[in-house]
Amino acid sequence: MEELLIDGGVPLRGDIAVSGSKNAALPILFSSILLDAPVTFHNVPRLRDINTTNAMLEVLGRPARFTDETGHSVRVEIETLSPEAPYDLVKTMRASVLVLGPLLARLGFARVALPGGCAIGARPVEQHTRALEKMGAELQLDSGYIIGRCKRLHGADITFDFPTVGGTEHLIMAAVLADGETILRNCAREPEITDLANFLKACGANISGQDSDTIHIRGVSSLSGSEYRVMPDRVEAGTFLAAAAITGGDCKILGCPIEELTAVMTKMGEMGVSFDPYAESTRVSRTAPLRGADMTTRPYPGFPTDMQAQLMALMSLAQGSSTVEETIFENRFMHVPELARMGADIRLSGSRAVIRGVGHLVGAPVMASDLRASASLVIAGLAARGQTRVQRIYHLDRGYEHIERKLEAAGARIRRVKT
Repeated sequence: MEELLIDGGVPLRGDIAVSGSKNAALPILFSSILLDAPVTFHNVPRLRDINTTNAMLEVLGRPARFTDETGHSVRVEIETLSPEAPYDLVKTMRASVLVLGPLLARLGFARVALPGGCAIGARPVEQHTRALEKMGAELQLDSGYIIGRCKRLHGADITFDFPTVGGTEHLIMAAVLADGETILRNCAREPEITDLANFLKACGANISGQDSDTIHIRGVSSLSGSEYRVMPDRVEAGTFLAAAAITGGDCKILGCPIEELTAVMTKMGEMGVSFDPYAESTRVSRTAPLRGADMTTRPYPGFPTDMQAQLMALMSLAQGSSTVEETIFENRFMHVPELARMGADIRLSGSRAVIRGVGHLVGAPVMASDLRASASLVIAGLAARGQTRVQRIYHLDRGYEHIERKLEAAGARIRRVKT
């Protein structure tokens, strides 16, 4: 086991580079199941979830490997497809269910274990399976596996009950090789969906409306690709913006997707954080005390739930009161008791949190419960007096590539230790 030791109180100064987006890379890598030719992806983050995805693709007949030991390019080769995604791989990552639709589209048969992943609330796959059934798939549950069969998927008019990122991505992949036209309505609009659609279009897919809530896909007979660059990680970038802000630092975030972070930067601006955008980067600084603000998580382009915990760390040190309303996941306040161990004043009532700013946080041993909660504890530790010990950082490693190295390069006193 490993943990992070953070001696807080140092303003961050310098450049911090943003890695490629994990949430974009996962479905894009899985979509290689649909291709008839090898493909190379660039700007892929070196993360545990990416390694799991590469291992999954190899089992399925799409061997995927980083092209060198330190780089960020993944080469996916083409071998005979296998229809089974085993539990030992699927259980560690919920996104693995996204292979179901592509396998049905290519083979007409799939056996995919039900997913596992972070403990941030129920994220059922019923919207995925109901939509696939409308496209002609016959699905059943057998010993923890979804078994799917079809002669060939066909186009359908599908309306999601609520905007679902994974569901939208899944059905785009299922539909690109289906017979006829598929219309997806009430779609999620996250930039990672647009990145997936852009890759598939570069491979020959016929997709329109990918940045709106209604997407049209007309199936084609085959797809082939050569190279594609994954978008930068907007959540990692937002996390570094918050880290610089909470320490009263002055940093340049390289590769920062400014447009995709509009909601985050607007809210942080209300709290007294300054931004100076450049081409493909932004400078973030703070010289005045943080101010309280109210925030509600919403589907994109609203405030992202994946930045809720990080912003709450800032609110813990903001003058006055702040409120956070979580509307996406019902169990995403597990970082609150850990922030309270560091001196934060946070009261919960259902899906709402009221934060009263305190003068300072105090370093303490804290335990990460999920990916973004881990990031909020690191951010709080950077500003706290004394030493913070963040345990169970395997959650953090699922979404941040060497976060301690990037923060240390900007002056943070942070190190990874084995326990």
